[in-house]
Amino acid sequence: MRVKRPGPERPLDPLPTLKLKISVTILAAVAVTVGVFFVLLKLRVWPSAAGVLAGGVALGVVWVLARGLTVPVREMVAATEAMARGDFSARVAPVSNDEIGTLARAFNQMAAELAETDRLRRDLVANVSHELRTPITALQAVLENLVDGVGTADPETLRIMLAQVERLGRLVQQLLDLSRLESGALPLERNLFDVRPMIEHAIRESQLHAIDVHFAVETVPRDFRLEADAERLHQVVANLVENALRHSPPNGTVTVRAVAADRGARLEVSDEGPGIPDSEVARVFERFYRADSARSSSDGGAGLGLAIARWIVELHGGDIRVARNRPHGCRMIATIPGTIELLAVPIPQLIN
Repeated sequence: MRVKRPGPERPLDPLPTLKLKISVTILAAVAVTVGVFFVLLKLRVWPSAAGVLAGGVALGVVWVLARGLTVPVREMVAATEAMARGDFSARVAPVSNDEIGTLARAFNQMAAELAETDRLRRDLVANVSHELRTPITALQAVLENLVDGVGTADPETLRIMLAQVERLGRLVQQLLDLSRLESGALPLERNLFDVRPMIEHAIRESQLHAIDVHFAVETVPRDFRLEADAERLHQVVANLVENALRHSPPNGTVTVRAVAADRGARLEVSDEGPGIPDSEVARVFERFYRADSARSSSDGGAGLGLAIARWIVELHGGDIRVARNRPHGCRMIATIPGTIELLAVPIPQLIN
């Protein structure tokens, strides 16, 4: 990031407002004009020549003072031209406290956001290309073997091809879901639904390919309803469970817990894996992020599940965060605001 430092030619920077700076500049120009004019008259300079000389000196003073007003604007113009060429590293030094300084700080914030957006765009293209290339390459290799007569279309080969096609389908569906969520084209359909059956349904889907992992479900109270989009929250739970499964050790336990409160519910998914390092917590909900960079995409997923979960939770007006699971592991906590309906039991306090 390049920050252009101001030189000593900005004497008006300590003044708090642009209006005051302009007023001081005008007052200085008038004072210099009058003072120089009278000095020249006392020196017996012809009045016409004295007026021209006084105007020239005043113009120089105005040029020096006004330079501090225009330098930040010229810096922003140069930085904008650099952004048009794809360089988002230029910044403006917001040394003044007036409107120009406020504009400079807003400009720097915009430049930082554009740089982050450009980085995400580049990462998106690179990661999507990688995620699509892997199954396509595998399919191409199998099909080439079948065409050349090297392999046979036995059930095992067809299962491998089907797995790669399903992987492509999941990736494309996740990309479509994320695009719709980010664009706001996926409206919520809020209705009261039973929370425990929704969680159990999501877990049954995961059990189909998680033979060596145990599941535990806990709802407090056991039966309650939440007013939210049941289908989207099912997607949140499924994505969090899939993430927990990928990091669970053999014979580990994935625990899904739902707690009702007076203004909504809290969903928790815990695993007994290695957990997430503190340095990586802020990035786990980024698109295509994997906590274990050495994990292959076939083992670790495409890195879109947590990003989709975050968007759905935030679309409900809630929040999602990462916490440590004691004694080890990771705990994903999603808070969903909404109306709660209980079955003849009082609403408990949220337990941390």
